[in-house]
Amino acid sequence: MVQIYSDRVLQADSSFIKDILSLTEVEDIISFAGGLPNPISFPMKEFQESINRVLQNSGDKVFQYSGTQGYLPLRQWVADRYKKRFGMDVTADDILITTGSQQGLDLMGKALVNKGDKVAVESPCYLAAIQTFALFEPEFLPISLEDDGLNLEELEATLKNNDVKLLYTVPNFQNPTGLTYSKEKREAIFEIIKKTNTVLIEDDPYGELRFEGESLPYIAGGKSENSVLFGSFSKTLSPGMRIGYLCTKSKELMGHLIGAKQSSDLHTNVLAQYAIYDYLTNNDYEAHISKITALYKQQCDAMIAAMEKYLPAHVTFTKPEGGMFLWADLGEGISSVEVFKRATEKKVAFVPGDPFYTNIKGAGTLRLNYTNSDPETIVEGIKRLASVL
Repeated sequence: MVQIYSDRVLQADSSFIKDILSLTEVEDIISFAGGLPNPISFPMKEFQESINRVLQNSGDKVFQYSGTQGYLPLRQWVADRYKKRFGMDVTADDILITTGSQQGLDLMGKALVNKGDKVAVESPCYLAAIQTFALFEPEFLPISLEDDGLNLEELEATLKNNDVKLLYTVPNFQNPTGLTYSKEKREAIFEIIKKTNTVLIEDDPYGELRFEGESLPYIAGGKSENSVLFGSFSKTLSPGMRIGYLCTKSKELMGHLIGAKQSSDLHTNVLAQYAIYDYLTNNDYEAHISKITALYKQQCDAMIAAMEKYLPAHVTFTKPEGGMFLWADLGEGISSVEVFKRATEKKVAFVPGDPFYTNIKGAGTLRLNYTNSDPETIVEGIKRLASVL
């Protein structure tokens, strides 16, 4: 009998995450498992005004098909923001609006990755990046993540044969660890990768969410044609609108990405693009971000304080300067999957470490999200976790 489903779909394993997320929906459970922005940060009133203006002024356009690359004024706004924040020499032609930055991962896989190609990733790595690239059946090459970025010796050894198609990174408030690459490490990575043909992805959904320290320049963004930046409005404005973007100076790669997007969805939601552009041009975006970062700092501080007070001394964890997550290590010989099962009985949930690795099972690490719970709930959740540990 002919096998109906493709090999790549049958080999993709999303059941682990599905099971975890279904458990987090149990009543009365405190969930640190999701990656959800806090709903109180959504500018609903301002968006209602923007949508009304868009419908009044551009109604027929937002109900019609549109260009694949995205709404030009929005692309220009993104390019201008890269210039303003980082001094990057980019134009609207270097920007592609995507259906969430998640689509960017899929488009890069379609444009670049053949079965068996080598894809280098951080270890641990954003789990949805692993899931997305896995559908293209590559050979994953994990590179250890240190406190200040990738292990340089491992990176150089991995890239030395010049046959690695992609290197995927999240340099700001990394998912899952919350770590940020240092300026020195970024410069060193650039020196290594510029000698190769490897395409670097710098995925930056959290970069605006810095509540301590100063913003750092990208590794290669705006400096190399073998570089792609991902950005998103999901963490600052609305994840439901699914408006992300990518930036590359390579016209050839941009052409292939546009072609891949045409076959995926023709174009991203037009009304959402117009509404976000209208919001950005009629409101103080910087003030809005400041409110979010103040909120997230309070929540992050509450989680760190509770972990320091209640968790056993053998548990270590990161202390992010921004973003949405921190990463805990339970120590040798402890499986976070087993801890997760016991934790859900105590009505608290997190994401165990295993799905963030391409080569490790039974990891003693776990990810905690602090942005979608108030401080009181965070303290109670950490107390519950502590009772399990």
